[in-house]
Parts: sequence; structure tokens; C-alpha cells
Amino acid sequence: MLSLLQVKEDVVVNRIKEALIEKGISQTELAKRLGKSFNMVNLYAMNRMQPPISVLYRIAEILNVDMRTLLIPNEI
Repeated sequence: MLSLLQVKEDVVVNRIKEALIEKGISQTELAKRLGKSFNMVNLYAMNRMQPPISVLYRIAEILNVDMRTLLIPNEI
């Protein structure tokens, strides 16, 4: 059984992946724009590490999406 926290983390990861695909931006490019290593961004993408809120804001800015888009699931 997934915890509520795990579900929320999955939402963030899935939304980042969706936005990357939609915008045609690779994890490598995102890492460069964030000033992070590819390995760090990959940890976020694999849901092995939750990005800090400051990094989420920067990801939203890079992907040109509202921060809420990354945090709120489509369906409740």
C-alpha cells in the first residue's frame, strides 16, 4: 500500500517527466539548466530523491509551467 506522501512524490515525478516530453527537453538539458549533475536529476526522475522546493520552482520556470502543474494531480 502506498502512503499519501509516496503518491504525492509520484505525482511530482510523473508531471516533471510529462512536461519534459511535452517541451522536448532531455534530463541532460534540464540538469545543465538547473546547474545540477545528470545523476541528481535522474534521482529526481526515478523518484529516488525528492527535489527541494527551490529546485521545483526552477524546474517549473525552465519548463515554463505553473508550479501547481507539478504538484497537483489531474484526478483526485
